[in-house]
Amino acid sequence: MDHKRDIFSSRRAAIFAMAGSAIGLGNIWRFPYMVGEHGGAAFILVYLFATVFLSLPIFLSESIIGRRTHLGPYGAMAKLAPGTPWKHVGLLTICSAMIIISFYSVVGGWSVDYLFKAIRLEFLPERSEQVSSMFGSMISNTWLPILCHTAFLGLTAVIVVLGVRKGIERFSKISMPVLFVLIVAIMCYSLSLPGAGEGVAYLVKPDFSRLDASAVASAMGQSFFSLSLGVGTILTYSSHIRKSENLITSGLGTSLFDLLFAILAGFAVMPAVFAAGIEPGAGPGLIFETLPYIFSSMGVQMPVLSSVIAILFFLTILIAALTSSISMLETGVTYLVEEKGLRRRTAVIILFGFTWALGCLCSLSFGPLSGVKLFGKTIFEFCDSLTSDFLMTLGGLLFTLFVGWKMFRADVRDELTSGGLYPANAKIFKFTYFLIRYVAPVVIGVVFVTNLLM
Repeated sequence: MDHKRDIFSSRRAAIFAMAGSAIGLGNIWRFPYMVGEHGGAAFILVYLFATVFLSLPIFLSESIIGRRTHLGPYGAMAKLAPGTPWKHVGLLTICSAMIIISFYSVVGGWSVDYLFKAIRLEFLPERSEQVSSMFGSMISNTWLPILCHTAFLGLTAVIVVLGVRKGIERFSKISMPVLFVLIVAIMCYSLSLPGAGEGVAYLVKPDFSRLDASAVASAMGQSFFSLSLGVGTILTYSSHIRKSENLITSGLGTSLFDLLFAILAGFAVMPAVFAAGIEPGAGPGLIFETLPYIFSSMGVQMPVLSSVIAILFFLTILIAALTSSISMLETGVTYLVEEKGLRRRTAVIILFGFTWALGCLCSLSFGPLSGVKLFGKTIFEFCDSLTSDFLMTLGGLLFTLFVGWKMFRADVRDELTSGGLYPANAKIFKFTYFLIRYVAPVVIGVVFVTNLLM
């Protein structure tokens, strides 16, 4: 089937694309403030454990389904379990991805606005008073956030229209190295600031007294969110991987890139936060409220360097957001192209319209629609909670149950060893299969119930 489908040109291209899907706002926007809220290094240790023993088995489950069929989530489940309701699991994950990209592109739009603010040198010391209130004024504005949301979603659509090789692969090959160079440069600057040592200690010294059930569930949920699991993106990308590629190597490579980037992001943000004497548990506003204030404060002594770092930082956020958003949009596009017979451009236009409209409602929930509540949450908060706390975990649970209990064991082994091409994988197959079949479903179930009761 490889000749009939656009396939990633190499293992490096596949890992870069999947790592791009994983590395996004979950690493830069969510990870630092969640570390701040849950006691630093103790949260990171749980996050590491969850990634290796929970998220990686789910990642491999999606990879097995996608590569086995060379189809998107809906078509893959329908092919492997014909005449059963399993195909609706694929449809559920596609819907989840579309909801995520709707509110995700709003935050991506904020990064567009702040990148232009940094370029216009709006984070200078003489404007420090305005900087602290800048974020609240921007998100409560009616039209500016929608304009930026439209621009971000438009960039995503353009890349996806170009296809897997010409669009997604080419963008990932360029953006991934650039992302790591940028985050390392920002980290070096952050670590050089006076008082940064406290931020480093905060990240490396565990405080297990802060680890309650909520913190553990949040760490596991963050691992889900960060790796883009349970929404069919990894499954979709894996459907473009050659049969000769090593899925375990791809999974480990992607997880390693994601973990490394999240840790680097933590060391890029937290030392600067402590250097400025800011509360580390400042919430989502840490990136868009606290850090611009820090850039402004540091600009008293180093105005040029501080302005350059501000530009690089928000450029990093924008690129990271784009690498994830294209994977989510591609999941929906794959469904419309494969199952409904639409042209790629038509599919992109349709999904752009849907996600743009829902994204506008999410954006307006910070302004004119702030009084509209769904189960006590704004539209933005509801979409975020619905997907990250429930739909992603449910999708991950169903994918692992499908691979562990519905698929033939021999087929799972065949995919993990690439038809016997990688004998070393056969030696760890029993352990990997045990994680997929027993450990991951139980832990995911616990996380799901915990989120339900919280």
